[in-house]
Amino acid sequence: MRKASVRIKDIALKAGVSTGTVDRVLHNRGRVAPDVEKRVLEILAEMNYEPNLIARALGSKKIYHIAALIPDPACDNYWREPQLGVEKAENAVKQYGVHVHQYIFNPYEVSSYVEQAKKLTESNPDGIFLSPIYYHDTLPFFMEWQDKNIPFVLFNTHIAESGALSYVGQDSYQSGLLAGRLIHYGQPQPCTILILHIDEEIKNAAHLAKKEEGIRDYYQKNDPDENYKVITAELSHPDQPGFAEQLYDIIDEEPDLKCIYVTTSKSYEIAACLAHRDINHIKLVGYDLLPKNINYLNSGAISFLINQNPKGQGYWGIHQLVNHLVFKKEVPALKYLPLDVVTKENASYYTCDDLLYDDHKQIA
Repeated sequence: MRKASVRIKDIALKAGVSTGTVDRVLHNRGRVAPDVEKRVLEILAEMNYEPNLIARALGSKKIYHIAALIPDPACDNYWREPQLGVEKAENAVKQYGVHVHQYIFNPYEVSSYVEQAKKLTESNPDGIFLSPIYYHDTLPFFMEWQDKNIPFVLFNTHIAESGALSYVGQDSYQSGLLAGRLIHYGQPQPCTILILHIDEEIKNAAHLAKKEEGIRDYYQKNDPDENYKVITAELSHPDQPGFAEQLYDIIDEEPDLKCIYVTTSKSYEIAACLAHRDINHIKLVGYDLLPKNINYLNSGAISFLINQNPKGQGYWGIHQLVNHLVFKKEVPALKYLPLDVVTKENASYYTCDDLLYDDHKQIA
């Protein structure tokens, strides 16, 4: 008998009990004689019974409130994509009584982040979705949410010790390794490689630290003769005075600089600075398919972009919570998204939403 055809009525008939008894065993409610319970459970297993989770969710009148802590896209356009993913997911699951409330904060002000995290916590949601971009400031919230038994899902930044239900995003360490290999191909020797963190405090950004660790480990393993020199720099926000000068100073001090690895989505800022000085011998590798990045990719100023699929992160993250809260399913602790290498030759293929997610494959 196929799983889809097994009904409670079939189980009751084979066990010689009423459908009400089977229902009480399934939901662990009411009194059932131990020998009867044992017989029903054995038959459930034998017949591979699986409850119709979708029908059950549709029939329930329970409302689930999910709180999403999202950086303000008006401050950094990168965050518009995960926000769109969250909204697309909410539209797909609202029929199951799921509502998502967005708590928007300024990603450049830790006080804004903490304020919104407090408001979110006070709302006592059923689940929480967030990118913990401020590592140290998020740790107390992790503890509070665990004390309150509120499941939370992380995206963009994985913190192994957080106690999160799940993480959705890329493996940042593997991403750094991949960047190292992309840079390695065809590079002359000797060569200096600059790891560039833009407007981020590396000590408070775990995902960027992992990216740097990955690329450094790549060259330690694959450059025994030490022909490649790897250096790191942190630049201020591009709107701050002196941003370009900081970059030019590094270039002037490192005559063998042949490649810059930008660990954030702001490769276009570096490409603009290089173009302003007519510098065209430095290869750029960075992240994310922002329109400005795509423009520089198509012009050849950026060699490679690693797509982090931020829209997919928002979409799948909400679904992880829905599967846990609504359908009572086990969800994977890690949902790594692919490390897509994008060049000007294949960039157009990454504009189709159908490549990012499929509404019909995730629900229950």
